[in-house]
Amino acid sequence: MNKSDLLSAPIGSIVFRLAIPNMITMSMWVITFIIEGWYIGQLGVIPLGGLALGFPMLFLLLMLSAGTIGGAITGLVAQKIGANDIEAAEKIAFSGLILTLCLGVVSAIIFLLFGKIIYSSLGASKDVLDEVLRYSNVLFTGSFTIWIANGMAGVVRATGNMFIAALFLGLGSFFQVILGGVFIFGLGPIQSMGISGSSFSIVIGNGFAAVCILFFLIFKCETLKLRLSTRFIDLRSITLIVKQGSLASINAFCTWGSVVVITSYMTNFGVQTLAGYGIGARLEFLIIPVVFGFGAASTALIGINIGANKLKRASNIGWVATLYSAMAAGLIGFGAYFYPGFWSNAFTSDQSAQVACKIYLETVGPFYIFFASGLCLYFASQGAGKVLWPAIAAIIRFLIILIGSISISKNPTVSIDEYFSLVSIAFFIQALITSSAIYFGAWNNRTTIQNDEPKWPKH
Repeated sequence: MNKSDLLSAPIGSIVFRLAIPNMITMSMWVITFIIEGWYIGQLGVIPLGGLALGFPMLFLLLMLSAGTIGGAITGLVAQKIGANDIEAAEKIAFSGLILTLCLGVVSAIIFLLFGKIIYSSLGASKDVLDEVLRYSNVLFTGSFTIWIANGMAGVVRATGNMFIAALFLGLGSFFQVILGGVFIFGLGPIQSMGISGSSFSIVIGNGFAAVCILFFLIFKCETLKLRLSTRFIDLRSITLIVKQGSLASINAFCTWGSVVVITSYMTNFGVQTLAGYGIGARLEFLIIPVVFGFGAASTALIGINIGANKLKRASNIGWVATLYSAMAAGLIGFGAYFYPGFWSNAFTSDQSAQVACKIYLETVGPFYIFFASGLCLYFASQGAGKVLWPAIAAIIRFLIILIGSISISKNPTVSIDEYFSLVSIAFFIQALITSSAIYFGAWNNRTTIQNDEPKWPKH
C-alpha cells in the first residue's frame, strides 16, 4: 500500500483494510494458544493449573513486546515516514532491533532468578509450582525471539505493509501449533516434554518469524532498509523508544497485575476453580486479535498522518478504529454471556472448573465492549505519541481490582463472582477515563497536535 493511500483514502475503509492482516495474525496466535491449552488440558488438571499461572507471564511478555515496545517503534517510525525522513526512520528501526535483543536478555535473567519466588507468592502448590516453572523457564530463556519478532514486525507495520508482518508471524504460529503437539506428547524419537514442550514450540515459532521479518527488512522492504551498521545505532532513537515505551508499559504491567491479583485469589478456591478461571479469561484472546488489528492499524495510520501534519484525520482514525473494536468485542462478549458452556466445555470435563468458567463469562462478558474500547484507544495514543492518560486509566483499573480484592477477601463467605465483578467494573472505568480524556483534548498539548479537538467521525 502506497503512502498516498495512507494519507488520503477514506478513513473507514483504510482502517479496515489495514486491520484485516493484523486480525489474521492475532487470530493465529489465539488459535495457537487455544490448541496448546487443549493439549495441556489432556495432561490433567495440575498442568492446566500450572498453565493458568504461567499464562499471565506470557501475556505480559506479548503485551510488552508487541503492544508496548512494538507499538512505540511503529508510531515513531511511521511519523518519520510521514515526514519523509527515511534516514531517521531507519535509525529508529535498527535501534529498535538492538533494544529488543537487550530486553530479551534482561527479561530472561530477571525471570530465571525470581520466577520461583513470583509463583510461590501467588500461592502455587508444590505440584502446580513444578509445572509452571517447567513452562516458564524455557519460555523466558528464549524470550529474545518473541521480543525481536514483535519489535521488528512493528517496523514493518509502520510502512503500511501489514500483510508481510501478518504472514511471517502467522507462519510462526503455524509451526508453533505443529511443534507444540509433537513436543508435548512426543512423536517417534522425540520424547514427551509435557508442559515445557509448549514453551519450546513458542520459542521456535517466534524465532522463525523473527528471521523472516529481519530478512524482509534487510533485503526486500522498499520503504526503508534495516541497515546493520553501527552508524545507525542512535542513542536518541533508543531514548525515544524507551521514553514512549516505558510510559506505555504501565498499561501492560497494570493489565498483567490485574490478572495476577485475580489469579492469586483464585488459588484459594482450589486448583479446579483456578483452572476454570484460566479457561474463562482465555476467551479475552478472541477479543485481542480484533482490538490489536484495528489498534495496530490506527497506530501506523495516526503516526504517518501526524508526520504529514494531517492532525484532524489522525484524530478521526483513532475514533473509527475504536468504534469497530467495540462493536466486534460486544458480539463476542454477549455471545459468551448467553452461551458460556460452549466455551468452558471445550477445554475440560471437570465440573468445578466448568462452573468457575461459566461464572466468569457471565459476569465479565457483557463488559468486553469497554475492554476493547480502552485498549484500542491505547494503541491510537501510541500513534499520536501521547499515552499519559491511557497509562493513568490503566493504573486506576489495577487499583480497583487490587483494593477491591483485598476488601472483599475479608468476608469469610466471599464468592468468586464478587472478584469477577471487579474485573467488569475496572474495564468500564478504564474505557471511560481514556475516551473522556482523549475527547476533551488529551492529544492537544503535544507539540505536533495543537487546537485539534477530536470529534466523532461521520464515517
